[in-house]
Amino acid sequence: MLTDEQVEDFVRDGYVAIRGAFSAATAAAARDVLWAEMAPSGIDRDDPSTWDRPVIRLGEHGEEPFREAAASSLVAGAADRLAGAGKWAPRVSIGTFPVRFPCEDGPGEDGPGDDGWHVDASFPGEQPEAFLHWRVNVRSKGRALLMLYLFSDIGDDDAPTRLRVGSHRAMAKMLQPYGEEGAEMGALIPEFAATEGLPEAWATGDAGDVYLCHPFLVHAAQALLPGPGRGARFLAQPALLGAPADLDRPEEELTPVARAIVLGRRG
Repeated sequence: MLTDEQVEDFVRDGYVAIRGAFSAATAAAARDVLWAEMAPSGIDRDDPSTWDRPVIRLGEHGEEPFREAAASSLVAGAADRLAGAGKWAPRVSIGTFPVRFPCEDGPGEDGPGDDGWHVDASFPGEQPEAFLHWRVNVRSKGRALLMLYLFSDIGDDDAPTRLRVGSHRAMAKMLQPYGEEGAEMGALIPEFAATEGLPEAWATGDAGDVYLCHPFLVHAAQALLPGPGRGARFLAQPALLGAPADLDRPEEELTPVARAIVLGRRG
């Protein structure tokens, strides 16, 4: 179970790390499956000369190691505490996986091109096939939490996801004028940029760690730069689907996810 201090850290900062949420052996078994999936595209786990692109995106996986990671009792207990018991849908698979390889070009024009600051959208708009037209509203309709599953050890030099500390509360205030309909991802780019001055943290840890993030936490990828012995980086970023946050209850009855939104709206 999360401690009261960890819950308050989540409300203030927008994330909490669950260390050892699933085993290193489970993570290793999952990596075996992902390497096998990439092999037909010419990626050889034992030959870095075949790692000829900065990132490969893999979809959902429901094989045993992924089901075991998804069913982590530590993640479930923390999700109950943060989003509310019975307010979220258990996962039976894990995805998507941006598998990153050491990239000489780094971020920028010739790099992965996916390192912009953003929040993850939670429900479709009029063009469900177009990601930038997906929407976010102030109740976080459709998404209870953003989760970052570390399937390999990720240190400071292993392209950890960047997190803007406290940005979830700033985003709550900026989402308020959009009402229940919310806003499209593309329309929120100025709001994401407005969080630039906030402190930055990196989602580092060991294989088997899971970061549970407020759905409004502004975050960004980064390129995996070359280095001695640098291997591929494996991380999954599944949504924890759930009911919209109930913001109208008495303050003492609000979930931590909802309380952070209410505090953010107040400024």
